[in-house]
Amino acid sequence: MLHGIILIDKPAGITSSEVVRRIKAIVKPARVGHLGTLDPFATGLLPIMIGEGTRLAPFLEGGAKQYQGVIRLGTETDTLDRDGVVIRSAAIPALDRARLDELAARFTGTIEQVPPIFSALKRDGVRLYDLARRGGEVAPPPPRRVEIRMLTLEADGAAALRFAVECSTGTYIRSLARDIGVALGSAAHLAELRRVRSGSFLIEDAHPLEQALASLGGAGDAAAAGAGLIAMRDALADLPEVEVDSDLERRIRHGDSSALGAIGIPAGATLFKVLYGDRLLAIASAEPPAGARLIRVFGGET
Repeated sequence: MLHGIILIDKPAGITSSEVVRRIKAIVKPARVGHLGTLDPFATGLLPIMIGEGTRLAPFLEGGAKQYQGVIRLGTETDTLDRDGVVIRSAAIPALDRARLDELAARFTGTIEQVPPIFSALKRDGVRLYDLARRGGEVAPPPPRRVEIRMLTLEADGAAALRFAVECSTGTYIRSLARDIGVALGSAAHLAELRRVRSGSFLIEDAHPLEQALASLGGAGDAAAAGAGLIAMRDALADLPEVEVDSDLERRIRHGDSSALGAIGIPAGATLFKVLYGDRLLAIASAEPPAGARLIRVFGGET
């Protein structure tokens, strides 16, 4: 069974869940999940977790995200993207360099953002996009604080802005597009979106979906199955690591945190990897002033 992470360059026109479904059909019975949903019209980096790799999600999902795209000015849609119905139109102002620089600075840092009504957030156990599709008035969700670490804006003709942004997880780029339109005294929606980074993962290392499906299935060669899969140890490259022998491996495999007392805990580490050979055995937490505690133990081939 396969275990690890594969980076997909998601094409436009399909959901992130559909990518998961197609991969699961190849690697079943292994579990499959994804990190950070991309809307159907969006493209770019979609990390897919396979097998024991799905248990890495809590350690991978909080990293910064980077996107590139285009904001179309003059109209706002109900979904805040190009697939929605126009609900508001407004004149488009002149887009000089000074104004765009001021606008980018205004939206850089910690800001408050109202998520889209068409989103996977839940109200009374029902996803907001399901409520919105039923028709009728849906109150917007409450604002949330997000961090925009970098934002650049460039005029792309008279009616669009090309942007690059680095942001915290939980940021809605569709909401950012809407708010930029409002700040310009106009209206706006997201016309193009491409994710180029998620945590430590980069788009340059991603595989087109059809290519990934072929490599995961071995393309007819069972020995080649899993080509392109990032080992779980390597997926957590930012965490320090320690190695254990076979005696400690058996104790840790059975969840014995006291076995960690026999190893040297990496100086200054909060979390660290425990390796047996070249495989990820566990993730542990340092417990000052001395000692450590097992957070997650992995049972499959990693």
